[in-house]
Amino acid sequence: MTLTAPANPALNVTARRAVYPFTAIVGQEEMKLALMLNVIDPKIGGVMIMGDRGTGKSTTIRALADLLPEIDVVADDPFNCHPTDPDLMSDELRQRITKGENVPVVKRKVQMIDLPLGATEDRVCGTIDIEKALSEGVKAFEPGLLAKANRGILYVDEVNLLDDHLVDVLLDSAASGWNTVEREGISIRHPARFVLVGSGNPEEGELRPQLLDRFGMHAEIRTVKDPTLRVKIVEERSAFDSDPQGYLEKCQVEQDAVQKSLIDAQNLLKSVQIDYDLRVQISQVCAELDVDGLRGDLVTNRAAKAIAAFEGRTNVTVDDIRRVVTLCLRHRLRKDPLESIDSGSKVEKVFCRVFGLPEPEQKMPAVAGKR
Repeated sequence: MTLTAPANPALNVTARRAVYPFTAIVGQEEMKLALMLNVIDPKIGGVMIMGDRGTGKSTTIRALADLLPEIDVVADDPFNCHPTDPDLMSDELRQRITKGENVPVVKRKVQMIDLPLGATEDRVCGTIDIEKALSEGVKAFEPGLLAKANRGILYVDEVNLLDDHLVDVLLDSAASGWNTVEREGISIRHPARFVLVGSGNPEEGELRPQLLDRFGMHAEIRTVKDPTLRVKIVEERSAFDSDPQGYLEKCQVEQDAVQKSLIDAQNLLKSVQIDYDLRVQISQVCAELDVDGLRGDLVTNRAAKAIAAFEGRTNVTVDDIRRVVTLCLRHRLRKDPLESIDSGSKVEKVFCRVFGLPEPEQKMPAVAGKR
């Protein structure tokens, strides 16, 4: 998902459906940070959000999708293909461009696709009309949800209740950036690059460790206990419900500022460097935590670069790593499916020891912002 600045930076708030603004969400900094970093670098691999009921998981994800600017897409393409980037084109579109065809381009809001729990594999991946393919000799393909989610956000609520096979399909597509459908010797593939966001309530069960490891980051959210903060959340929501358009206009300056930061961060990301010594220390943390495989190392490096880019810097600092390391590693420590996921204290202790830092008395919130 490549973001581009809108032609008019002031979004027309009166011409679109009112969605609660991202910048008005109180608290839940860990979840917001993880989501923004995945927008900056979708190769981080998505976010698994686990938390209590009614803590704003769905609201936050919809708010992020609404915050993102419009993207350029090919007008008549079912996969939201990019008109100029070959890596984000389907094979058919590449052939059309190679032949010199003129492809119409339109701007479209970033899609957020909800995947229902009862969805079948055909609904998710798409289907091939075998009869039409055999009788007419054409590849008749009916796109699924992965096609609609290309260059957008795919949200799976209660992902821990989804069939393991479907979770595997989603994670494979998110990792490779392509969805391949094969039926009776006929094969069709299309780009499927999306930010995968799963959410769930830990009371209803956890994902298997093998599937959890495939998610780039794991955010934990809890019900706010502070009465003053709870009152503020209720007041803000009530103000939005009573006058959605007026509330959006009040938040528009902050919304535009965050949107610009995300666009700038994507453009800056390729220039961000992380010192060799820091990379070695990240790997040492992963090794001491006995993290299987190298996904933990890769994701932590990517996330640290993304947070540096978000704050307008081209060099990763120890503080950048500290703010993302728990998000990237806590869900990779569980070896037994019956174990609960570590809250992050174990990761922080090892991190502080490897990097030679004093251990914090209490957990530090992961907050990102312009400095």
